[in-house]
Amino acid sequence: MKKLIRTLALGCALLPFAQCSSISALGTPSAIAAEPAPATAAAAVALSDVDPALWVVKDADTTIYLFGTVHLLKPGLSWFDDGVKTAFDTSDELRIEVVLPDDPSSLAPLIIGKAVDQTGKTMSSRLTEAQRAAYTTGFAKLGLDTAQLEPLEPWFVSLQATMLLISKAGYQPNSGAEEVLKVAANGAGKPIKGLETVEEQFGFLDSAPEDEQIKGLMAIAEKSDEAMKSFDAIVESWSSGDVKKAGALLNEGMKESPKTAEILLYSRNKRWAEWIDNRLDQPGTVFIAVGAGHLAGKNSVQQYLGKRKVKVTRVKY
Repeated sequence: MKKLIRTLALGCALLPFAQCSSISALGTPSAIAAEPAPATAAAAVALSDVDPALWVVKDADTTIYLFGTVHLLKPGLSWFDDGVKTAFDTSDELRIEVVLPDDPSSLAPLIIGKAVDQTGKTMSSRLTEAQRAAYTTGFAKLGLDTAQLEPLEPWFVSLQATMLLISKAGYQPNSGAEEVLKVAANGAGKPIKGLETVEEQFGFLDSAPEDEQIKGLMAIAEKSDEAMKSFDAIVESWSSGDVKKAGALLNEGMKESPKTAEILLYSRNKRWAEWIDNRLDQPGTVFIAVGAGHLAGKNSVQQYLGKRKVKVTRVKY
């Protein structure tokens, strides 16, 4: 179960789904994921009120809000209201993990360079005989033909399979937090900027150790039903603002993949904390929205800010 939670946390709480959908439409079999339709404000229409956690960092002339997101959500959750909406409305700009280029086709060279193995090594050659059998059977249940995935790196295959699994369960990118926030920012004329580039995010994923990439791949292949239960629990804890539980779920499997955790979580959190600390030198109000896993548990952004003597306060609403 730990490996399952780790895989889903890394695939969905860390990397924006908009990126995954765009690159899959360009460089992988169409069965993996269809490029989402443009997000609309209707994605924020609510049937059930939820209150995810929100934090604030401020000094005399600067306010920075920190909001943890889930990149895919089911329609009908009302989270973009109350304290979150108030904080967003008072902000001058939106910062998210990465901003995609207007032309998704411009990502094609990056996909070929990072997601496709340049040495000609195949996916199946990386697996033991037992793993290959489980991989083929498990992915077939998701509707994926593993023969089409042979040229791809394990991290890319895992990510696409994870997104497909979650999408099949009713979670939608257009209902995800980033998409709703981007629609609102565009409507209000707020600039949208990234904390990282697409190239950097691909580099992070591609640099994870192969053995740890394979662990994630096999977790999805072997126990997808249990994986979905884990993801449902993550979303439930996010919805209720239960940061302690969310942190436990999101980071439960980090011990099994320490190098991946360092690359995808801890190092990035440390850099973002430094960015926030430096941003306090400029006046204004910023709304930062990043995957919820970055704001919960061990070595969170808040913990790194604390080490820099920057006070972080949870917003009560």
